[in-house]
Amino acid sequence: MSIDAAPHYRELEPRKRRRLLLLTTLRAAVTVTVLLLLYCTLPLDRPFDRLNAPWFLAGFLVFAATVSWQVCSIIRSPYPRLRAIEAFSVVLPLFLLMFAGTYYLMESNRPGSFTVPLTRTDALYFTVTVFATVGFGDITATTAPSRILVTLQMVGGLVLVGVVAKLIVSAVQINIKRMTSGAPPKNR
Repeated sequence: MSIDAAPHYRELEPRKRRRLLLLTTLRAAVTVTVLLLLYCTLPLDRPFDRLNAPWFLAGFLVFAATVSWQVCSIIRSPYPRLRAIEAFSVVLPLFLLMFAGTYYLMESNRPGSFTVPLTRTDALYFTVTVFATVGFGDITATTAPSRILVTLQMVGGLVLVGVVAKLIVSAVQINIKRMTSGAPPKNR
């Protein structure tokens, strides 16, 4: 359905609104589940060394491309608020799992990088505590490379919360403003 032909969300019948919300929630849940399954099943047994730096950089580039694509899809969506929910369900887990995988690799290949040996679950737990700025202190980075990586995650988390969230919210607002003014979408 083209964005011009789609009725506004509030104009839909309650049954259709519930269906759209359910589909959005289902897609978001499936996205998070697939990303978690990938994290749990990908072979993270490569040596963690300087040769991995380009892969980490590539991960950031994939993340940036994903954010850009999500923002563009929100701007083109007939239901931008629902599309923003889906965008967050991709962007946030991707960011967290990228760091969790890197922490797991680092500890697996250089034991002692953290105060405790990290399983995949521990690495994800540590990533979320750093992102949430809770920092329980039960796991801490002990080596210079691990501290640098944690610092990058802290700065990246601030950027994610500040800049990326603002981009997504702005994309929703741009689309809503365009739809209410009746202007056609610019990128067709």
